[in-house]
Amino acid sequence: MTIIATKFRTARLGEQLTSDGLITADQLSEALEFQNKTGIMLGEAIIVLGHLSTAQLGPYLERMTGFPFVDLANTVIDDALARSIPESLARGRQALPYGYCGESVQVAMVDPLDLKAVDELRARLNRRIVPCLTFAADLVDAINRVHDGKRKAQSVLDEIESSSVSEPEISVDELVGMADDAPIVRLVNSILHSAISSGASDIHIEPQEHVVRVRFRQDGILYDQMSFPRGHLPAVVSRLKVVAQLDIAERRRPQDGRFSFRHENGAMYDLRLSLMPLIYGEKAVMRVLEKSNTLATSERLGFFPEQREVFENCIERPNGIILVTGPTGSGKSTTLYAALNRINDASRNINTVEDPVEYNLAGVNQVQVHHSIGMTFAASLRALVRQDPDVIMVGEIRDRETAEIAIQAALTGHLVLSTLHTNDAPGALIRLQNMGVEPFLISSAVIAVVGQRLLRTICPSCKETEPALDAMLDVFGIKRHPGDPPAVMASGAGCSKCGGRGMRGRTAVYEIMQMSDKLREMTLKRESGSALRATAVSEGMLTMRDAGLRKALEGVTTLEEVTRMLFTDDF
Repeated sequence: MTIIATKFRTARLGEQLTSDGLITADQLSEALEFQNKTGIMLGEAIIVLGHLSTAQLGPYLERMTGFPFVDLANTVIDDALARSIPESLARGRQALPYGYCGESVQVAMVDPLDLKAVDELRARLNRRIVPCLTFAADLVDAINRVHDGKRKAQSVLDEIESSSVSEPEISVDELVGMADDAPIVRLVNSILHSAISSGASDIHIEPQEHVVRVRFRQDGILYDQMSFPRGHLPAVVSRLKVVAQLDIAERRRPQDGRFSFRHENGAMYDLRLSLMPLIYGEKAVMRVLEKSNTLATSERLGFFPEQREVFENCIERPNGIILVTGPTGSGKSTTLYAALNRINDASRNINTVEDPVEYNLAGVNQVQVHHSIGMTFAASLRALVRQDPDVIMVGEIRDRETAEIAIQAALTGHLVLSTLHTNDAPGALIRLQNMGVEPFLISSAVIAVVGQRLLRTICPSCKETEPALDAMLDVFGIKRHPGDPPAVMASGAGCSKCGGRGMRGRTAVYEIMQMSDKLREMTLKRESGSALRATAVSEGMLTMRDAGLRKALEGVTTLEEVTRMLFTDDF
């Protein structure tokens, strides 16, 4: 029995849990009996027996021991920090450093009162130690995850180090053999597992002069993850070509493909692979898409209430075209799927043309584009119009032919949703004109254009607030009025859950330009995007910039993030 187990007042914990109605007297007796047999803490026994969850019990343990409680099974562990102490020390002292709290190190311990362990860790890490209480079984599992992952990665690199192949002129047969080599397979799988576990949206494998750099895009930002010798690049790329069924012998032209991958958590993922020949070899970029990803709803997208009302009114229209605009990776497809999910019922025939199909929607007829056989957006859309549709979603309008078919469908009694790559909502009308679509068709068919961006959000685990300086508010044009509550700004201090970045997750900001008679008239006259924007704002459109500032004032994101993603002349 550890010090904390002996000093912890078991009876008091049991009494508190039963008096609060969280467990029954019989369940307490069962847990006490189990504790006596195993020697574990009462709280751990209660969880093992399934009477309470860790989340339910944690606050009680914190109040009664005076130490913060950490659920290691659901905490992001800083692997580099955890590995900075020997595995033998972690197991011997039953302690694992897992994250930073300012300048201090948070250490999960079975016995936070073990002063010798605290002193030893303080001397080794040369930082102040913040002891946190955890369960012994969770601590052992965490140590295994941290050090087993390190051993596996090093084992793979050591194994392939001895079989490195020089780059010049490798035959196709050699490439096929390298692609199936067990260490290379494990290296590729470890990269994919790590990316998915970290929540990355994209994986970049980039050849440099001497090494290959691996980076993950997390919350829209690229971060270095690892590197390996450049001599292994042909084998890694060949492995990706094999699983994506691409031409393994072609190394001078770009190639695109896709494949499915099952993660350790059991979920299936689609990965879209793009290969590009560079001066030091082929670069591989993969977009990660979870097949079973839960669809977002319009309530959770990030709309402000007044914007959501406009958006939902538009998608309930029987005909017309709604366009969603923004750069690649700005969440346009998510918005379209949320719209379809909102109006999906048995009374409507809903059809989509996509490249690729990112989500499987029950009750929706989804078509995958295949350019190699001539099944393009335009060809698929032309065929869909003859399928008695009520609603059509076109993944992207890329050319005049697709645009005109979509607009004709909207004018003949169908609701059409699609995306365009433009910087803002008014720019979509100008983009259609530049494609060669007649202004009278645009003004007649378009009912609304949605512009959007994704902003990183402040990590809720390390969020801090402070009064906003008037000078800063003036710089951003934020007007304050007498009687307004004090303005505050939030930021993230950095913690283990956000990797010390202070930001975790993303939210969307929108501008919705609903077509009015004035805007239709201006479109017919081919007026500029800036003129269209000015009119839309005068008619009540909330711009993406103002939406971002509003979210900064609400403590969702920071002004720096708004400036980074929505930089305009207004700033």
